[in-house]
Amino acid sequence: MKKAGILNRQLAGALAGLGHGHEVLVCDAGMPTPEGPRVVDLAFRAGVPSFAEVLDGLLAELVVEGATAAREVRAANPAAAGLLAGRLPKLVLVPHEELKERAAGARLIVRTGEARPYANVLLRCGVFF
Repeated sequence: MKKAGILNRQLAGALAGLGHGHEVLVCDAGMPTPEGPRVVDLAFRAGVPSFAEVLDGLLAELVVEGATAAREVRAANPAAAGLLAGRLPKLVLVPHEELKERAAGARLIVRTGEARPYANVLLRCGVFF
């Protein structure tokens, strides 16, 4: 049994299968999940687990070379916008509709219980060397 890091077996296994250039969508409870990508649904209740908790857990395990979020996050959810800007210096903002379209190409979607709008980010995996 693992003693640290992500303990959820479905999520830990999915993360182990990611490679350079693969994308992971971390999303709030309301984001539509497209057919195709593997989905690990962590949502338990509204707000649990939070977007921030899940994002921080993933960032501790992944090498991230880039990230994309919806530009609407700035006005609709300043707390999430600040979190993303602080954690992801190479963050690119696009229209929300474009983010939803790009989510179909993600290798993995991690759904949180976040109940605030636009708490979504598409992470692009890097390489550790």
